[in-house]
Amino acid sequence: MTADAPLADALLQDLFQAALSAVTADTRLPGALPPPPKGRTVVVGAGKAAAAMAKAVEDHWPGPLSGLVVTRYDHDLPTSRIEVVQASHPVPDAAGQDAAGRILAMVQGLTADDLVLCLISGGGSALLALPAPGVSLEDKRAVGKALLKSGADIAEMNCVRKHLSAIKGGRLAAAAHPARVVSLLVSDVPGDDPSVIASGPTVPDPTSVADARAILAKHGITPPPAVAAYLDQGADETPKPDDPRLAGVVTTIIATPQDALEAAAALARARGFAPIILGDAIEGEAREVAKVHAGIARQIARHGQPTPAPAVILSGGETTVTVRGSGRGGRNVEFLLALAVALDGHPGIHAAAFDTDGIDGTEDNAGAILRPDTLARAAALGLDAKAFLANNDGYSFFKALGDLVVTGPTRTNVNDFRVILVERPVG
Repeated sequence: MTADAPLADALLQDLFQAALSAVTADTRLPGALPPPPKGRTVVVGAGKAAAAMAKAVEDHWPGPLSGLVVTRYDHDLPTSRIEVVQASHPVPDAAGQDAAGRILAMVQGLTADDLVLCLISGGGSALLALPAPGVSLEDKRAVGKALLKSGADIAEMNCVRKHLSAIKGGRLAAAAHPARVVSLLVSDVPGDDPSVIASGPTVPDPTSVADARAILAKHGITPPPAVAAYLDQGADETPKPDDPRLAGVVTTIIATPQDALEAAAALARARGFAPIILGDAIEGEAREVAKVHAGIARQIARHGQPTPAPAVILSGGETTVTVRGSGRGGRNVEFLLALAVALDGHPGIHAAAFDTDGIDGTEDNAGAILRPDTLARAAALGLDAKAFLANNDGYSFFKALGDLVVTGPTRTNVNDFRVILVERPVG
């Protein structure tokens, strides 16, 4: 089976849409709602899916409710009973700080008859920006920017964030005690660890202040003096797994990267392509992950292993980029540019990589598409793929070729979605 570029492009985007449709709030949330309480229902939450989750709650909740969720700018939706506040991501701002303070105040003073329904999705860590005592928002911004550039993985970043926060790392649930707390989560982290998703505001924190200090040291980050002083003091630890205030918290993950990959695999199979899911928790430097993916694609094309072509390789998780250049780009265009270099124009192999929230890094694209002729078209325009890769400038490379994919905010987030299409060789 072979396909020309438009047909291959369409299949790649259809697979992405199938993945997204499987993890939207209106698909996954209604069946996970708890029964209404005797008392009040207070809805709080944060993340890139927060507005969509809030709307799904409003559409399906049988009784009265009120609340507030915070989402990224341009990710809001109209709601009538749950207020939606927009704030900055990935670098927090005053709007997120104010919203986090209001959320923390909103859950205090409740009784055991009340319910706190917490809606959490990826991005919530930056959006719930309530610094610990003595730490300023600017201090948190500085540490966050340094972590983003350092190549730290999401678990490391969120460990530090928890220990510089007055609301994350289980502190939100502790503040809500003795109310019943039910958390519904959309996972964007490898392994689907609830304590890592949005830095676990309602989940006990197994990490320590010492862990946070070690992570900063590992990546050569010198924090602002107020941050260093707070971490060195180490007196205000996050709630741990044996904390009685969190004993009754119910946590349900309603959508995961695996859900998205399985939906895409089902569509690939229906279209005549053998799907291979490499994993839903792939981590590592984007360019190194790309080399491995390229090797598997070549093995399928040349030797029919681990399955004959036509095949579709799928993977999820979250890669990292250690920024050494001054270019524009996110994890997914970095992956694709490195994949292009590794494949070197191999015939019959097409690929795409997207962030499922619709925003790759801090740019306006979800990702991009790679074709067998990508390097040839780039060379015709005088573009050196290796030079763009060295400058971490995947965005500019694919923009020049017209191969960026712009979806706008999807209002869900199960992290990266990578797909490689290997056609059956002609003859």
